[in-house]
Amino acid sequence: MNLELDGRVVVVTGASRGLGRAAALALVAEGARVLAVARSTDALETLRQEAPDAIQVVTCDMEDLDAVAALPDAAVAAFGRIDAVVNNAGLAPAGDFAEQDDALWQRVFTVNVFAPVALARAAGRHFLAQGSGKVVNIASTSGILGKPTLVAYSSSKGAMLQMTKALAAEWARHGVQVNAIAPGAYETDAQSAVLENPKILERRLRKIPAGRMGRVEEIGPLVCLLTSPASDFVTGSVFVADGGESSKL
Repeated sequence: MNLELDGRVVVVTGASRGLGRAAALALVAEGARVLAVARSTDALETLRQEAPDAIQVVTCDMEDLDAVAALPDAAVAAFGRIDAVVNNAGLAPAGDFAEQDDALWQRVFTVNVFAPVALARAAGRHFLAQGSGKVVNIASTSGILGKPTLVAYSSSKGAMLQMTKALAAEWARHGVQVNAIAPGAYETDAQSAVLENPKILERRLRKIPAGRMGRVEEIGPLVCLLTSPASDFVTGSVFVADGGESSKL
């Protein structure tokens, strides 16, 4: 299936590792050009070497909202246009709710909510002017069901999901689509404590009907679809990718 991504330009945040890196590489494989964004300069440069003609990189701290808002213009400067943004960067500090202070909550919401809002708003100026554009928000099943010890993270991802739906309704008439992906457990650095402990891993996998965690490369096809013209009539949707975990009692 030709997704018609040739020449399209996508900004991907949190692109230096995990799901973001996999998404960036999948987009490039489909012919897109990617502005890859993360805090790690070295990891970004390693990613750029995978496809130096199609990937440009920007080091950015997602807590710096002015820098985040400048990313769409950076994409236009690098590639001449912008067609989509993938809000993937996020923070998920675990801990007892009673012991997490306001500063931690502020940081989580800045990175997980305010930064995606800033990027979508800045990209939206281009999208509304050209009558097309895609926003893909990488949320979490924790934003749908909630998870103990991840109250701040769950709350922020719930806010992201509601932003997705409301913004989709507002921008649909302008030809701009806004959707979200809610991943479950994937084999990323965030799951290293689970992956490295066979007993904990066994208990974790019993909760997933598929019997395994997701592989990072499995997120790529869905990101490609939602940034492509094939999804022009899809907006305000949340695509759960969790091996069936959230669908069972």
